[in-house]
Amino acid sequence: MKKLSIEELDRLSVEEYKETKKSPICLVLDNIRSLNNVGSAFRTGDAFRVEKIYLCGITGKPPHRDIQKTALGATESVEWEYCLNTLQAIHKLKAEGYQICAFEQVDQSTYLNEFTPDPEGKFALIFGNEVFGVEDDVIKECDQVLEIPQLGTKHSLNISVTLGIALWDLMVKLRQFNQ
Repeated sequence: MKKLSIEELDRLSVEEYKETKKSPICLVLDNIRSLNNVGSAFRTGDAFRVEKIYLCGITGKPPHRDIQKTALGATESVEWEYCLNTLQAIHKLKAEGYQICAFEQVDQSTYLNEFTPDPEGKFALIFGNEVFGVEDDVIKECDQVLEIPQLGTKHSLNISVTLGIALWDLMVKLRQFNQ
């Protein structure tokens, strides 16, 4: 067993990436204050070929060196759009047929491991502010609120961790790796 070199990984160029078929998933960042978390969303979004990232409210936008530090160039490959507020993004995505799924802890959430997505569906995943979570008015507009079950004492995960778990789970359930 040996570690693969960059050449052996056969990575796509930015131009090739932009031409490839994307996963039926968009990310919506609801007032994310950490530019490093924004950069992580771009990098993870690139890894799973998300269609687009919506940066809403106070969420930082490229170009910014703190976003680039964690994005490692993914701001060039992943399509993104800024929206003044998250509801604006949700209404646009609903009109385009996306199922709106927030990641939050609410009284009627569905555990991620129990969520069965429509294999023909398109999904917009909403991730909230590091302190306040997803805004209440945004939660009311969601089709589904998903929660990652946790066993420890903190009952919170960093947005970049939540985003990675969520995308991996949805990609597996949608059989995106079997194509």
